[in-house]
Amino acid sequence: MARLDHRAELALILFDVDGVLTDGTLLIGPEGEALKPFNVQDGLAVGLLRHHGIRSGVLSAKSSAPLLTRANQLGMDVIKTGFQRKLDALSQIVESTGFAPSRIGFVGDDVIDIPVMRRVGVAYAPSDAHPLVRDAADIVCTRAGGRGVAREVAEDLLAARGLDLADMYGHLIDDDDALLSLVQ
Repeated sequence: MARLDHRAELALILFDVDGVLTDGTLLIGPEGEALKPFNVQDGLAVGLLRHHGIRSGVLSAKSSAPLLTRANQLGMDVIKTGFQRKLDALSQIVESTGFAPSRIGFVGDDVIDIPVMRRVGVAYAPSDAHPLVRDAADIVCTRAGGRGVAREVAEDLLAARGLDLADMYGHLIDDDDALLSLVQ
């Protein structure tokens, strides 16, 4: 079975942070990293995935207060930061969740992401990822890092489950409270 056929079976999607959920810009002040520019569309994507039964998380080589704040704001299920050897983190995730690697997807943008991309069920890359990462990806997004990649991935995963856009977002369209809970 081709890896793309596994999209409908994914139970968890993991995102690298710098270059995927952000555009890769690091804003460093005298006290260290002070800000990280996240895209609000990706926040809604995490809620969308949750509503449709797909867990989400971050897997990053770096750790920062802005990253932890955003992941916690969004209620991500898995937060693994500070892992230069991302396969070690993936092993911990497999053990703690009980999901086989084939039920996990990953979105990465740089060469340190390739080992994880090779182990999971489906691998994605932003359009501006390193060329070797784009080659390793099963799907290369049309969006660049920090420009709604998570939203594009969420919609792709839900489309693989047979949902159209109206099905994906129907629960939000007439429910202002549900919308407000997602736009954080």
